[in-house]
Amino acid sequence: MSLFRPKLYFRYLAKHYFVNFVALLLGLSLAFAMIDYFQHSQQLQFSSNYLIYYLFLMWQEALAQLYPIAIVFAGIMTLVSLIKSSNMVVLYSFGYTKRQLFLPFMTVALMIYLLFVGLHMTQFSYAKDKAQAMLEDGVGAYAMKDLFFIYEGDFVYAKTLDPFKKEMTKMTLFRLSDNDLLYTVHADKATFDGESWIAKNIVIKKLIYGKGGLKRYSIERRDKLSTLVGYKPKMIESIYEGKALNIIDANHAWRLLTKQDLNTNKLRSSLNNKIIFPLFAIGLLLVLFFKIPFHARYMNLPVVLSLSLGTTFLVWGLLFALNQMGNNGVLSPELAVPLPVGLILLYAIYVYFRAKETI
Repeated sequence: MSLFRPKLYFRYLAKHYFVNFVALLLGLSLAFAMIDYFQHSQQLQFSSNYLIYYLFLMWQEALAQLYPIAIVFAGIMTLVSLIKSSNMVVLYSFGYTKRQLFLPFMTVALMIYLLFVGLHMTQFSYAKDKAQAMLEDGVGAYAMKDLFFIYEGDFVYAKTLDPFKKEMTKMTLFRLSDNDLLYTVHADKATFDGESWIAKNIVIKKLIYGKGGLKRYSIERRDKLSTLVGYKPKMIESIYEGKALNIIDANHAWRLLTKQDLNTNKLRSSLNNKIIFPLFAIGLLLVLFFKIPFHARYMNLPVVLSLSLGTTFLVWGLLFALNQMGNNGVLSPELAVPLPVGLILLYAIYVYFRAKETI
């Protein structure tokens, strides 16, 4: 079997699994978006184009949250359908092993996972924040006020930040040493150029101390100054208000804050949620595939469905709760999600290699 011309059985199983996945994901995500719409209908007093845009944003958020569940549910649905119609037994009678029959499921699930990881490197990750901004402001454009954060030992204050225009107003940087103020840098306006913030109309005040305390201060004026290198507008927004970041920006922010010995729990949890958390679905899919009986007469359908769906919801709910605990600092982000997901994958590998090849 070549990569570009897979065998007929592979295409048959992959097609059925993918169709079921798309149907389930669309149904779940659209239901999620509509429920959210009815919950916030009183706040959504927009024109029709803004309303459609809000629903589209919430649908994107639903896709991101529900696709791991859809991966498992589609596998259960496909497998049960094939078992009930005896098609799985027919495929096995042609000489295909359980591992060969699982390969199409594994391939499609991995491709879906990689697709969503790729989407999380784009503006897809910001859908919920944009929708929330529309609820708060009504038009989606929102500026943050009175920001205060740390940059390389300097304290930074900005009156406003517009992440869409990439502008700050009334920005002040100041540094303290042993409770003494060393200097302040004030700018009426700063704009982000892709790498750093270019502040204009700069006033730098340096305080000079002696043995008896403050002696004098000097004032220096500049036309412009480059500062806050690497601090993208969305990154500042995330640090200050806990907003979402895509994978690229979150990784960049993590490395930048680590160099400054700042807390990175939320950033690490965000990366775990987008990259590691969904892998539980692939491990659970493998376990269920090898644990569900292949003969219809050996299977109590209601019990199998109840246990499979219940297990999926239970695992997903526990991992979601653990991820929230890691995000809030109750648990280390590495213990909250990577450890339990790693254990699920290890058990799945154990099942894969220890399971019998016979039905």
